[in-house]
This record gives sequence, structure tokens and C-alpha cells, in this order.
Amino acid sequence: MLEANIKQQLGAYLKNIVNPIEITVSTNGTEKSQELLSLASEISELQSDRITLTVDENSTGRAPQMAIAPIGKAPRVRFAGIPMGHEFTSLVLALLQAGGHPSKAAPELLEQIKTLDTELNFEVYISLSCHNCPDIVQATNLMAALNPKVTATMIDGALFQDEVNGLNIMAVPSVYLNGEHFGQGRMTLEEILNKVDTGAADKQASALAEKAPYDVLVVGGGPAGAAAAIYAARKGIRTGVVAERFGGQVADTMAIENFISVKATDGPKLVAGLEQHVLDYDVDLMKTQKAVRLEKKEFVEVELENGAVLKSKTVILATGARWREMNVPGEQEYRGKGVAYCPHCDGPLFKGKKTAVIGGGNSGIEAAIDLAGIVEHVTVLEFGDTLRADEVLVRKAESLANVTIIKEAMTTEVIGDGERVIGLKYTDRKNDESHLVDVAGIFVQIGLVPNSEFLQDTLALSNRGEIVINAHGETSIPGVFAAGDVTTTPYKQIIISMGSGATAALGAFDYLIRN
Repeated sequence: MLEANIKQQLGAYLKNIVNPIEITVSTNGTEKSQELLSLASEISELQSDRITLTVDENSTGRAPQMAIAPIGKAPRVRFAGIPMGHEFTSLVLALLQAGGHPSKAAPELLEQIKTLDTELNFEVYISLSCHNCPDIVQATNLMAALNPKVTATMIDGALFQDEVNGLNIMAVPSVYLNGEHFGQGRMTLEEILNKVDTGAADKQASALAEKAPYDVLVVGGGPAGAAAAIYAARKGIRTGVVAERFGGQVADTMAIENFISVKATDGPKLVAGLEQHVLDYDVDLMKTQKAVRLEKKEFVEVELENGAVLKSKTVILATGARWREMNVPGEQEYRGKGVAYCPHCDGPLFKGKKTAVIGGGNSGIEAAIDLAGIVEHVTVLEFGDTLRADEVLVRKAESLANVTIIKEAMTTEVIGDGERVIGLKYTDRKNDESHLVDVAGIFVQIGLVPNSEFLQDTLALSNRGEIVINAHGETSIPGVFAAGDVTTTPYKQIIISMGSGATAALGAFDYLIRN
């Protein structure tokens, strides 16, 4: 099942297993059960002296399923389905952690996991094509590996359709804790711990409030924020980064093929590289913290959602942007119940069903092309009279028999049955006629909105809500700079954001030495 080169690499990794482990495979006589058993057999053969394989052919629980545990201990980590695709890394890490290989997570997070004193049973519904899902699977698996009160199960939604339908899961990752819905979408280990560890927020706020003022404080952890932090730290000045989610929207990007000198990569890989590069310098990185207020006093003060206030001589705002919503009736009600924003993640959940894509730019047409290979039919609705996507993408979409493109279409309502999406309404802008399209899923791809709401009435913003900056990254407040997608910088691209971040950091340094 595994290719020769993958086997060779996996064999090298598995040599890091310190203590013997046991893999238990639960089967139910299906082809998928045989696939999972074959995978487990190949893994156990690579390290037969450290890995024992047991087969349960009479399982009363989920099957096919793989359970991993140290020899002689009850399993706390399970994979319901075949953990390949994006989840193969999750499997490898689970094997290593069960075998006693230490995690690279921050020591304070590891200690926080070990001190949790509540029974926590995580069930993470995923799709194997979801690039956001492994973060949660790996986080909950690590918690289960370190704390006997925690269990974690990855569940492939495409394989366990009855469960998905019973829970009305229409988007992944979808996390259940002790049988109750816990969260949806990308979450980091820090975010999960903050939600289950009562009192964590107060501890963090207290610790943050005691921090000494910075020379440069970067607000935001996307490409612009990372570049700004690196350029500032290289100047030898006290640098901090506060970010709600390190990586920003890049973490949700699948294929990146226009990052100069790197022929092809993906968002999670680029984000991991950015974070490591930042941490190579003396940068105080504060994750899972949201800025809610900025004020210029003796220092520039940034208030966080938990109440803590950080102070700095200069601040670089790099809060980025988020997916624009349709703002039509039904969108919020059916968000995660058919209304989705990530075709890579949620597309497999609509296999064989009718879907719609809102938006005819590159993102929208790429989404339609990707979905066409999975779903029954894709209807693309574009507000304008022409498609804004690259010609090569348009030609590809138009060549697909199960893709219909409708221009001058204004989406007016999301229709549901109380539990999930069943259709949408749009108005033909040429004649004002209203139409109903029967769809089970709606993928919204209509551009970005700057994350600048907390800056209203604080500094100059454009009519689109973008922070107005000059060629040096300066805003309307002395000592406050900005960079990336949240600014008036044209062309929202990763490489442009990085350059913008570098410019803002150099501008901030120049401000410091002159003031």
C-alpha cells in the first residue's frame, strides 16, 4: 500500500520509537477494512521488534479503525478510517508519541496538557483532502498521548456517512467533545487548551500584562507580520508578535505556485516555515491573542480581548483579511450546514450532490474545477458580466460537462430545510427575474475583507476599511505602521505582503532612531 520511498522514510522515523507499542485494527469484512489492515501490517513489519499488530475481527464499535497505544495500556488514540492523504503525518506522529518520542510543542503547553483534570473524549470528523484537519487531529492526539484522562478519535466523514448525516455535519474539521459539538474549522493546540482549561485566559492575561514595553510590537502573524518581526529582530531591538492565529489566511491556502524561487508549496508548510524563521530570532511570540483596541499615549498601547494591555514604542499592524461573506438571508443560519468557504476541506462531504460556487474570480473558478471531480454538478454564479479568473482557468471550467457558469447573477438568499442547505435564490441582473437553484452546498469565493474593525475612529481607513499607509508603511498615527492585506497596498499576494512587512519594519526602525 505504501510506496517504496515512503516506506524507507517511515522506517527511519519509526526508529525513534523508544518503548514498544501495539496497533489494534478493528475490521468488518469490507474492502476498506482490508486496506487499513494492509497499512497496519506494513507499518508493523518496518519495526517488528517495537510494534505489535493485533486484529479485532468482531468489533462492536467503529470499523475499520486503528487504535494505537503503548504495550499493556488501553488505547487513547484512534483512527476511524484510513489515515492517508493529509492525515498520514498525524498517524506517524501518533506512533512516535505512543512510543515515547517527545513532542516538539512548547514545554509550557505540554505541562498544561498534563495538568488537565477532566475527562475529555474528542471526536474529530475530517476529510482526507482537508489541509486544516491535521492540526486538530494532531493536537487532540498529543493531548491523549500525554494525559490518561483524554481520548482522541479521527473519523473520516466520507467513510462514516451515517454518522456525518446523523450529526448534520456539512463542514470539516468538526470537533465533538464528550458527545457535544465543540468547534468547527481550524484550531490550534493553544486554542483547544484555552477552551478546555478553565482559568487559562486569566493566567495568560496576567502574564501578558506584566511584559515590559517593546521597541516594535507586530499585531498579526501572517506573511506580513512574520516578515516585519524578522526584519525588526535583525536590528537587535526588542520585538514582539501578538496574533490571533499565526499564519493567517495562508494557513487555509492549499496550492501556492507563485512564491518566487519555490516552485510549489502549500499554506500549512509555508506557515510552519514562517513560524520557525521568526523563532530563530529573539522574538516574543504571543499566539491566540486578539487585539481589540489601539491607543497612542506615552507608548502605543494594544489592548487584547482578555483585557491585557501591551505597550510598545512602535506598532506594526498586520492583521490581514478574511473571506468576504454574501450577507444574504440564510447565510449565517446555514454556515457549516451547507454554506462553506473552503472547497478543498469540505468538498468531499458533497460527493454526488449538486453545489454552487459564488464568485467568478480565480478562487471561484478553481473551486468549481476542483468540485467538478467530486460532486454531481457545480453552478457558478458571477455578479459581473465577465469572469475575472485567468483565461486558462475559465477555459478549463467551461470544458467540464458538469459545470454551469451564470453571469450577472446576484445571490439573494440561502434556502434550507431547518437543518441543511437545499437551494439558493439569485436574481438575473439583466431582467430582474428571480431563480431558484437546487443545491446541497454553497461555496463562497468572493474576495476578502480587511480585519480592521477594531481600528474604526482610531486611524485613517479607506472606504473599503483598509489602513491607509504611505511608501514607508506609516499610518496616520506617528509610530504606528501597517503592512499586508489589511492596508491600501494593491494586489493582495503573499510575496507582496512579505515585502510590505519588511518595509514597515524598516520604517519603524527609522522612526525609532529619529525619535
